[in-house]
Amino acid sequence: MANQRRDAAIVGIHEYPLRVAPGRSAMQIKVESIKAALEDAGLKWSDVDAIYDTNDGEGGGGLGMAAYLGLSPTVIDTTAVGGSSYEFQAAHAFRDIAAGKANVAILSYGSTAASSRRAIGTGGATGVGLPNWQNNMEDPYGMITVGNYALVARRHMHEYGTTTRDLAEISIATRLHATRNPEAVKAMSDLQFVGTGEITVEDVLESRMIADPLHLLECCMQSDGGGAVVIASADVARGTRKPPAWILGTGEATKYRQNGGDITTSAGAQSGPAAFAEAQVRPDEIDIAMIYDSFTITVAVCLEDLGFCKKGEIKDFVKDQRLRFDSPLKPTLNTDGGGLSSNHPGMRGIFLLLESVRQLRGESTSQVADARLAVAHGNGGALGGSHSGGTVILARD
Repeated sequence: MANQRRDAAIVGIHEYPLRVAPGRSAMQIKVESIKAALEDAGLKWSDVDAIYDTNDGEGGGGLGMAAYLGLSPTVIDTTAVGGSSYEFQAAHAFRDIAAGKANVAILSYGSTAASSRRAIGTGGATGVGLPNWQNNMEDPYGMITVGNYALVARRHMHEYGTTTRDLAEISIATRLHATRNPEAVKAMSDLQFVGTGEITVEDVLESRMIADPLHLLECCMQSDGGGAVVIASADVARGTRKPPAWILGTGEATKYRQNGGDITTSAGAQSGPAAFAEAQVRPDEIDIAMIYDSFTITVAVCLEDLGFCKKGEIKDFVKDQRLRFDSPLKPTLNTDGGGLSSNHPGMRGIFLLLESVRQLRGESTSQVADARLAVAHGNGGALGGSHSGGTVILARD
């Protein structure tokens, strides 16, 4: 549309190729990824004037990253809202660049969760140790992260008649895409998956129950990994090495437990409409939906809340393998293999941006023909509890 903004674009990307990387530190993964992303864009370290960092790994936040990299940024942003932090940071970089505060921003992530044998999600549901106002009414009773998602899934089933067979369609689509991605296949092999090929509904139903009603093949892997994104102003983007992926609109939101609240509705119900309105596009125009897939129910709820179908209609929306890259219907889901079958080092939001850009460039291993619009939607925290939703709409030239 005539008034769509072209203020900032993602111009450089890199995904660290290994999902099991013993001997590497999180900081090494971050810095190697930033270096490669700048090279992808055809930019230099000296071009960077904004750092966005979640203080993951040994990064030290914006202050530590600036010192480690020897940079003097004019903008430092350390927003940390869980797995959707990178969608929030992309939104902030979009605004900061549009306001003239920076020209070239870097976002990065690094994690050695698998090599470090980090038991992500097995502690208290609130994710904190010492007693405080957040956890004193929950953690003593044994709730863990997957339990939150299981409650959402069970409630969704109760309210709308959703079944595990319906949710299994999400696992099947992402696994198909993973089998086409050599890095995802290696990840599944290195992490000792029972099989690295395509799966069926029966495979999902017969996999081990983790938290009723969620089975093993509905839960994300735990891997090492990381990556980096370079976001630049329109003036810079016009001279970069690869075609820019323009940020058209963004949305940010939080949600938390409330008496009488609906746990089947996520923060995406607030962040999604805001992003689509700013981008001036509709959900039915989106070619690629990169949705945070910590669990199948996460994807199901977020697809509904973003407006791809009405609340409770996901069971019909996912029928007939419509989420596959070769389906004639829109959108295609998580074409890199997702957190279910490609990587999940603890926070997966940056990978949603990376694969969205690959699709818009025509570089995906499960490339959608003539992909023009993508949405990257992150879900941070715990669905059904305190969590965040970050939505970014991207377009090719």
